[in-house]
Amino acid sequence: MKRNLLNLLVVLICLAAVGPALWAAEPEPTAAVAEASAAAAATAPPPALDSGNTAWLITAGALVLFMTLPGLALFYGGLVRVKNVLSVLMQCFGIASVVTVLWVIYGYSLAFSTAGMEKGVVSLHAFIGGLDKMFLRGVTLDSVSGSIPEAVFVMFQLTFAIITPALIVGAFAERMKYAAVMIFITLWFTFSYLPICHMAWSGPGALFADWGVLDFAGGTVVHINAGLAGLVACVMVGRRLGHGSESLRPHNVVLTVVGAAMLWVGWFGFNAGSALAADKVAGMALLVTQVATATAAASWLFIEWIFRGKPTAVGVATGAVAGLVAITPASGTAGPIGALIIGAAAAVCCYLAATSLKAKLKYDDSLDVFGVHGVGGIVGALLTGVCADAALGGAGLAEGTGIAAQVFTQLKSIIVTVIWSTVVAGVALYVADKVVGLRVSEEVETVGLDLSEHGEEGYHLA
Repeated sequence: MKRNLLNLLVVLICLAAVGPALWAAEPEPTAAVAEASAAAAATAPPPALDSGNTAWLITAGALVLFMTLPGLALFYGGLVRVKNVLSVLMQCFGIASVVTVLWVIYGYSLAFSTAGMEKGVVSLHAFIGGLDKMFLRGVTLDSVSGSIPEAVFVMFQLTFAIITPALIVGAFAERMKYAAVMIFITLWFTFSYLPICHMAWSGPGALFADWGVLDFAGGTVVHINAGLAGLVACVMVGRRLGHGSESLRPHNVVLTVVGAAMLWVGWFGFNAGSALAADKVAGMALLVTQVATATAAASWLFIEWIFRGKPTAVGVATGAVAGLVAITPASGTAGPIGALIIGAAAAVCCYLAATSLKAKLKYDDSLDVFGVHGVGGIVGALLTGVCADAALGGAGLAEGTGIAAQVFTQLKSIIVTVIWSTVVAGVALYVADKVVGLRVSEEVETVGLDLSEHGEEGYHLA
């Protein structure tokens, strides 16, 4: 155990120090370029801070962090067996802590540095940022991003970077070593989350941005990215002991419903906050998030009622999350009618993926990460291209772009994300397996990860 812990610490330190250097470092600008930049900066008017926008983004950042701690932790914690509840909470807390450190060291820079980017030019900079903002260099009291302090923007985007890998843990819950989780997440965050985030959100010159992809709050960046990684992880780690032969019921549905409710409320910061302003776009994002989520929850409720005889609390909570996932990429461009369409479609598709597809293919996606986030993200990303059209009450497509063309653009981004995340997840899991081993022993799995991995129990009932 001590040897594994030492190996883990060495690997994490090496990854934090060396990992970002595997991406090409930025060349120093020439003297002429530096002088021109300085002259432009001197003549440009200073960006104006907006106190209302700043206040809203501070609030939104807190809401998105609240989605992970405690929302996602409780949602997942209630769905596992009593002997593993702390392991899930520990994974969420560990990820939040490690990713924050990595974000400061190199994550923000690789995701949002625009050095070397040129609109319409496909180069390394279209896929990943530079290292010029390592350790948040240049982020000061006076630095501004749009109309908000850059520090607020850094924090807001950090909360997305935290929750995305945390979503994955539901796929391999109850059987993966904690040390392996930390190594896998570090690698996957570095080589999958950061590039996809850069491609989608770093502006002109980024791959998805130049294609014209619509991903307002993270259909590709967060949900498809995490969903595919979860599918790869659950397959490579293997099924839980007793899967398919004994009941692996949730130990505390109350925790799950409370966690889902926290996710629902926090998601308003996730989607409406992605407007990066307290404006009409944020207002519509707030509304369509509610409409799509309620539609998906109601649809799932009635699907269960019709086909299984009873509506369940776990079902309605899962349906709500499916609606939240699917509306995410469309929340800045869809209208209420589009939200109804997306919510209903997400409920049907995610229900089939979490029940029929999973049963047929016999993979053990413990808490339906792929079924909800992967499938829901794909459904939402595709329907974004439809529901953004003004005819459906959306914000409207780019001039000269029809629904078919936009859906094809959305499809291209989905394909890139699926392939990218799948490959990176497979390699990251392989590395973790070689360093510490992926899976706990059968004895540890039988006793439970809480006692075996953390030396604690979630409940003392005696």
